[in-house]
Amino acid sequence: MSASDVPRAGASGTRQGRLRLDLLGIYLNDHLAGSTVGTNRAWYLARASRGTSVGEALGPIAREIAQDRRSLLDIMARLGVPARQYKVWAGRAAELAGRFKGNGRLVRRSPLTTVVELEFLLLGVEGKAAGWRTLRPLAETDERLDPLELDELLERAERQLRTLEELRFRRSQEVFRGLLGD
Repeated sequence: MSASDVPRAGASGTRQGRLRLDLLGIYLNDHLAGSTVGTNRAWYLARASRGTSVGEALGPIAREIAQDRRSLLDIMARLGVPARQYKVWAGRAAELAGRFKGNGRLVRRSPLTTVVELEFLLLGVEGKAAGWRTLRPLAETDERLDPLELDELLERAERQLRTLEELRFRRSQEVFRGLLGD
């Protein structure tokens, strides 16, 4: 779904009304926790893949994911939604715990690790895009939300998804066809 396909407020079947900031606050804080996980995982994978084509492609994506997290915090501030630090810390703890998964190796990265981590990032970016798609129609009736900013964030997420899928597919083929020499 592209930014132009996002339903607009006032379209058939939608109700215009005041934003439920209590529920939107919970929703945005859940996205903030996920964004914390995604930002940290993107940086970790970019560093772990340094010197490879995956690492070169992930550096800019990791920077964008960190910028998107800052954009989410800015949106929350404009809406008057406080960031719940316990959710941020829970996201950070979950990301760190995720590094200790079994990968068929005791002390070093398995070739499979990068494939799984790219899939994890794909899921996170898709979740982020869903969040932007949720906010976009609300921007039509709430001046605290900028429709152009949300369109740009959604387009960037879609570009990130294409790049991550390309990297994931290529890496999975290398791993499962035994082309890595590992």
